[in-house]
Amino acid sequence: MVPHRPHGRDRTLIITLTSYAARFPTLHLTLRCLLTQSVRPDRVILWLGPDDLRQLPGSVRALEAEGLEIRETEDLRSYTKIIPALKEFPEAVLVTADDDVHYERHWLRALLTAWSGETDQIVCHRAHRFTLREDGTVAPYESWPHDIRNEPRPDLIFPTGVGGVLYPPGALAPEVTDAARFLELAPRADDLWLYWMGRRAGSHYRLVTHRQKLVVWPNSQARSLYAGNAQAGNDIQIAPLVACYGLPVPATRGPQD
Repeated sequence: MVPHRPHGRDRTLIITLTSYAARFPTLHLTLRCLLTQSVRPDRVILWLGPDDLRQLPGSVRALEAEGLEIRETEDLRSYTKIIPALKEFPEAVLVTADDDVHYERHWLRALLTAWSGETDQIVCHRAHRFTLREDGTVAPYESWPHDIRNEPRPDLIFPTGVGGVLYPPGALAPEVTDAARFLELAPRADDLWLYWMGRRAGSHYRLVTHRQKLVVWPNSQARSLYAGNAQAGNDIQIAPLVACYGLPVPATRGPQD
């Protein structure tokens, strides 16, 4: 087993993720990355809907002996990676991961190092810049600067889940777990919902400065059940979020360029 050290924080630290049957051929590879981080989390939990749980292969089951926890829960599509964890562990620090990515060994340590320890600071490895037009409306998603490395306004840092995101307890508004609401407003865009909920809670964002190399397993994206958000897909889901909650940032462009 690869040596790793305790995380040193005074709260429970949980890596949380979900998957589904089409991704199972490579899931064990991602899970092994998460279980062998240089900093040890208290728990690594894989949440699965009932249908997927029945199809789980032995390559994943074998990792229970190395600390993986496999939990059955309601299938909430991509939201399954965080919603049950938010409900069951409201006082824990949650770190979300995707199920089809190779994460470097110091991936978790980098998130913890960047985190100030404040509960209103959300930390991510990868982000886009939330962008407004001159008239104060939200610019098309595809026009946002992608994979940014610096942003002077922390409210404009829009975390993307593929890189991994650290959520302290209380960093998201209480209605974050309202399944009826998020499945109505943003059924295929958990990143958008979580960003709005972070802003509603008054949280700000920090981007890890050291760039992690994120490798997606071959063919895993072709098997995605959660695809379809590129270009206009995200814009379609942004509109009802704005209608329901308003803009998540002041309606001025500010220093976005």
